[in-house]
Amino acid sequence: MVRVWQQPSGKVGTILTVFIILLAVIGYLFAEAIAGYSPTEFMGQPFESIGLFGTDDLGRSVASRFLTGGLALLWYSVAATAIGVVLGSIMGMIAAYSGGVTDSIIMRTNDVVLAFPQLVLALLAIVIFGPTGWVLVLVIGFTHAPRVARVARAATLSVTSQDYILAAQMYAMPRWQILSREIFPNITGPIAVETGLRLTYSIGTIASLSFLGLGMQPPTADWGLMINENRIALSIQPWGVLLPVIAIAILTIGTNLLADAIARATATTATQTS
Repeated sequence: MVRVWQQPSGKVGTILTVFIILLAVIGYLFAEAIAGYSPTEFMGQPFESIGLFGTDDLGRSVASRFLTGGLALLWYSVAATAIGVVLGSIMGMIAAYSGGVTDSIIMRTNDVVLAFPQLVLALLAIVIFGPTGWVLVLVIGFTHAPRVARVARAATLSVTSQDYILAAQMYAMPRWQILSREIFPNITGPIAVETGLRLTYSIGTIASLSFLGLGMQPPTADWGLMINENRIALSIQPWGVLLPVIAIAILTIGTNLLADAIARATATTATQTS
């Protein structure tokens, strides 16, 4: 983490990401106190320039809905990323370490999933199971897994011939212990980089689905949903669109910069070790 912070991209990425996280958490807890209205309380006429940032399409407080709407996006993005990284890492390590038929079955199955665009699979799952939070988390997490598995497999193949792995095999250490205690700690660098990338994609996908009306449902306060609800009055009341767009952009840039800093730090560590 020190190496990440030492890089300019790491500092900027951390500051931007932490800023949005604090905004989402503090906003969720104190939105009504700050804006003077709850996210579902009617404040005035639709798209009226009163109060802090005016009203939305139904006359609710834009400020209150903006402050409240970020936490769900963060939570669902982190949960989906965690599912994808854990599942993908396990599949990739098992495929690389086992080899042969097991490797072929796992990776060819992943190739089939990768052949379909992530957004199409998400839309299909939402049509079947409905636009609920757990559906978003699971489908995005599962579609992340094949991509993470590729990275984990490549990283595992690079360490399976190391002496410490051969020594563990010689002492008849159970396979699960070799994977968890010997292999995984030595591939955390590439996995960390991929985690940052997957988090960025999770944020974009969930916000996109909410914008399309297939993610968070009214009257839930959500940044992606806010963009969709208020876009018809962008020229006369822009805050309902601009605030969530800016917040999502800052969060995406921050996580991208962090992923880039982690990649550079990992490469520097690997070079010094070799």
